[in-house]
Amino acid sequence: MRRRLLIVLLGLCLAALAGFAAPLLASTSAERTQRFAISRTADLDRFAELAGTGADRLAAEVRAHVELYGDAVVVVDARRVPVLESGARADEPAVRAALDAALRNQPAAPPPDVRPWSSGPVLFARPVGSGTRVTGAVVLRSTVDRAAADVGAQWGFILLGVVGAALAFLALALLLARWVLRPVAELERGVRAVGGGSPGAHVSPALGPPELRGLAGSFNRMSDAVAESARAQRALVADTSHQLRNPLAALRLRMDSLAGRVPESARVTYASMVAELDRLEALLDGMLALASADTAATELAAGEHTAASCDGVVVVHDRIDAWLPAASAAGVSLVDYCEPAVFGCASSELEQIMDVLLDNAIKYAPGATVAVTCAPGVITVRDNGPGVAPEDIPRLTDRFWRASRDGNGSGLGLAIAHRLVTARGGRLVIASDNGLSVSAELPGAN
Repeated sequence: MRRRLLIVLLGLCLAALAGFAAPLLASTSAERTQRFAISRTADLDRFAELAGTGADRLAAEVRAHVELYGDAVVVVDARRVPVLESGARADEPAVRAALDAALRNQPAAPPPDVRPWSSGPVLFARPVGSGTRVTGAVVLRSTVDRAAADVGAQWGFILLGVVGAALAFLALALLLARWVLRPVAELERGVRAVGGGSPGAHVSPALGPPELRGLAGSFNRMSDAVAESARAQRALVADTSHQLRNPLAALRLRMDSLAGRVPESARVTYASMVAELDRLEALLDGMLALASADTAATELAAGEHTAASCDGVVVVHDRIDAWLPAASAAGVSLVDYCEPAVFGCASSELEQIMDVLLDNAIKYAPGATVAVTCAPGVITVRDNGPGVAPEDIPRLTDRFWRASRDGNGSGLGLAIAHRLVTARGGRLVIASDNGLSVSAELPGAN
């Protein structure tokens, strides 16, 4: 946008300067040509007057003129017999043509306008005598080199002024473009910050023209409203999940106390109620974890977290050890292939990501083998279970979406992992080929 604005402004500037400079250059050239023609015509008139009175004074005047200007002068009588030749001959074709026109009392054409690159001689001719009786003719041949040099010098001053004006206008255009576009660039950065999850991103409301200053103020108010709405939403999820824990804990105690008192006819119903209670508790745990992940991602986007790093091998081995009992109960074999890798995130974040990926693999691939691979920049958890349909892969990171409706998952696990990974500038890659493979690509430590 800056380049386009400068192109438009400079185009208008150059058009205005060209419209001003072109007539000025032409008038300068015409004025110098007129002075040159008037000067030589005056000399020519003087020679024609002397040619009618006396040859001695004519010769002296012509000699002085030739020495001063370096011109050539030819004077002939009515029969074209040379009376005086200085620097040129009467029988030269161009001179002879000019003499014939003067003897016929034919008006001479004005000389063309002198330009800086003009050169060569110009012929001026005038008859001797009155308009009714021509007694001879005078031809003066003069070079335009000196006039061309004067025109070149004047054009140089004019063009220098044009260049100076163009540079001044360029500086003005740069200042104008910066004044107009700087708040636009700030607004763009603010929009990107809000889109990236940075809460309360503000721009300066004191830059640019009044219209953009008003727009900046409106953006700041909108950003504050979006930040407050997001904060209230996260707080609602966290508070709701937290407040539901107490009644669920009380309900769990009462359900457990009834376990030995339920009659045989009600055991199926009781078992389904316990299963629903387990699912509700898992859902609340997932919502709390998601709220925590959203908060961490928002703080990272706002730059409120300092740089962190962790040893991937240590975290992977620790989480595998923690999940071995659950894997054994599900008949899952856990194997790992680790090489030294340091990741640019906190160990608690990587632990949470690993818990999600291992829980997902053990839960949905019972009896399978789960391989954990740790390498610089990526951790992959792959199982050889049933996998998922290819069309379902893009939805696996959607919140509350589950590929299997008969499982006990909350549909939040991969959404939490995705939020944590992308908050650190990484990405979560999911593939289904002879099982399910989930790769957390994370940047290395700085």
